Amino acid sequence: MNGGDVDARARMVAGAAEMIRRRGVNATSVRELAKHTGAPLGSTYHYFPGGKSQLAAEAVRWADDRTARRLTEAMAAGPAEGLAAFLAMWREILVDSDFQAGCPVLAVAVEELADGDSAPRDAAVFAFGNWTTILAGALRTQGVSPHRATGTATLIVAAVEGAVAMSRAERTNQPLDTVGEQLRDVLATVLG
Repeated sequence: MNGGDVDARARMVAGAAEMIRRRGVNATSVRELAKHTGAPLGSTYHYFPGGKSQLAAEAVRWADDRTARRLTEAMAAGPAEGLAAFLAMWREILVDSDFQAGCPVLAVAVEELADGDSAPRDAAVFAFGNWTTILAGALRTQGVSPHRATGTATLIVAAVEGAVAMSRAERTNQPLDTVGEQLRDVLATVLG
């Protein structure tokens, strides 16, 4: 692929993630994606011969990569800073979208595609596991046992994802703020 092709394809993947985080995977069509990104409909099928399923899986991988990079950078300063960055990232997404956008990974994880293809859901499982691994690794470097680090990291990912969904539903950051406060307390206890 030449540079223009890579850019066009990347725009489509990012556009798909944006549409999925707002509408869910089943309400996002390839035709609407082409319109949203200004791409010819034929090019979407050229870049994504697997159709909607391939596009959804790639959108999840794109979202995973962005989130994992932010988490990894923030965790370098420590688990508390990493948690703060994770919460701040979701707060920004919620506020900037007027509570219309959530997590495309969660959206794909909870919806069943009509064609039954598991690739998007498999990508979501990987993404959640990736974030948990990054968080658990940061906790282990602070001396937390592997079992407790994994449990705490799972709690953080699950609680934040749930809080994002609740914040969208309630159109307020209150659930995210409340969960963040509780997670900070848990983290302080775990880190001793």
